[in-house]
Amino acid sequence: MDIFSFFSLLGGLALFLFGMQYMGSGLEKASGGRLEQMLEKLTDSPIKGVFLGFVVTAVIQSSSATTVMVVGFVNSGIMKLRQAVGVIMGANIGTTVTAWILSLSGLEGDSIIIQMLKPESFSPLLALVGVIMLMICNNSKKRDIGSILVGFAILMYGMSAMSAAVKPLADMPEFGELLLVFNNPVLGVLAGAVLTGIIQSSSASVGILQALSTTGMLPYSTAMPIIMGQNIGTCVTAILSSIGAGRNAKRAACIHLYFNIIGTIIFLTGYYIIDAIVSFPFTDSMVTAQGIAIIHTTFNITTTVILLPFSRMLEKLAYLTIRDKQSTQAELKNDANLLDDRFLATPTFAIEQCQNVALNMADISVDSIKRAMKLVGNYSESEAESVNESESVIDNYEDRLGTFLVRLSSRELSVSDSKIATRLLHNIGDLERISDHAVNIVEVSKEMDEKHISFSSEATHEISVISSAVNEILDRTLNVLKTGDLEAASQIEPLEQVIDSLRDEIKSRHIDRLRDGRCTIELGFILADLLTNYERVSDHCSNLAACLIKSNEQSYETHKFLSELRDPSNAEYRAQFNQFAATYKI
Repeated sequence: MDIFSFFSLLGGLALFLFGMQYMGSGLEKASGGRLEQMLEKLTDSPIKGVFLGFVVTAVIQSSSATTVMVVGFVNSGIMKLRQAVGVIMGANIGTTVTAWILSLSGLEGDSIIIQMLKPESFSPLLALVGVIMLMICNNSKKRDIGSILVGFAILMYGMSAMSAAVKPLADMPEFGELLLVFNNPVLGVLAGAVLTGIIQSSSASVGILQALSTTGMLPYSTAMPIIMGQNIGTCVTAILSSIGAGRNAKRAACIHLYFNIIGTIIFLTGYYIIDAIVSFPFTDSMVTAQGIAIIHTTFNITTTVILLPFSRMLEKLAYLTIRDKQSTQAELKNDANLLDDRFLATPTFAIEQCQNVALNMADISVDSIKRAMKLVGNYSESEAESVNESESVIDNYEDRLGTFLVRLSSRELSVSDSKIATRLLHNIGDLERISDHAVNIVEVSKEMDEKHISFSSEATHEISVISSAVNEILDRTLNVLKTGDLEAASQIEPLEQVIDSLRDEIKSRHIDRLRDGRCTIELGFILADLLTNYERVSDHCSNLAACLIKSNEQSYETHKFLSELRDPSNAEYRAQFNQFAATYKI
């Protein structure tokens, strides 16, 4: 094997890794985040967790990605540690699918069926179809399918390049002598673990081993401990991912490591004991790509069957390793933790999490403004402090969500995900401003309480009417954000205009009372502040609804849109305005 063959091996490995990543990315986008949502919601039993872990990993072609995702779920509080155990076991089984796909290249026979089953026969056709779809299709789903096909073809080309590069090793007796060293189980396990830890992919390291098997110089006795080590080495990704995370996230990574280490000890001990008694006939035979896939699958299934009943013990072992401190208040669940950096690797699911956090933010903003409005004429210091605390929480939401969305926008997003990310970036500013107005209203209420002043019965009635209108626009806006109902969104602006009219009417009536001596200038200033905050809140509600409508058109010119909507010739708008105006009459 000369230096050029070595370069070919490295090039084949690079193409293999790129193809796997590109195919996995296409599969993840095509799933639309549904796989991650399944993991999040459907892991209430260990067996179900194993099945879901298998399915997700088989689809996205990466047990490391699945495990890192699970670490993120546990860290954010979405998934409990005991739920993670089954998913991790299932991920180990799911990663064997790659080995079986790669083993197809080792099929032997002259029949057309066998020849067509070989990846080198059909992958060029898949590459052609995939490239055509990427070039001519505008539909994002079809482009995702094209990415999957191209990624698979590149992966298989990389596998073929690696196999061709190592073929000369078959004529090198030194290589055979080197492989004999790894007959020692400990050295074999270490070699597999180190290789996988370096390239961060058990599928890739198994692929390299399958490529080496084409030399016909790799016996089963050498391949078996290396495969066991490869399963241990894949834990490195999850361990690195857990650095800086909460204790439960670290425990999830420990469970992944312990599962593979204990499984390796049990499997190899059982194998060598039985081999010493009955002497397996295949031990000194040369392993094939199919043989490697069989060992890989047998190990992971056997280990899962043995250890699944002891999943609680694995959990306790993780707790013994990562112990709780005296105080764990800092690790109490926080909705902002839903924006775990690990989710950036799966943009579609990250977008889903951003939407959930934005809705939580909207709930808190709406609740705080409603509580603030109740303090007008009925001030409570404890309730005022609670509203102010909510505003601090909202500020934290805006900072965390905005930063996360900016980072997410730099990733490769689908058209629909990019549209959602842009809309959310617009929304969080309006939601934060609503909570600011809640604080302003609290200050107005506090001033009235400290100065022992109150509105007249007429002004109190007028404020109750506009307060009801503001409450309705808040409820409607919150519902629009949760449902995405465009028709309901179009009804926000007419109500906002009614609130503007109420503000003007109340101000006009106050001037009349001032002239008649039935009100004071001081109360007029307070009333003006209050009405301004109410009107601004309704403005932000209008912005939120208009942003949702325009985002479907991939346009964010909301002011122009609202001006066109209020055109006198818009009969539907006028009808809705008149209906709201009739409801909220002073």
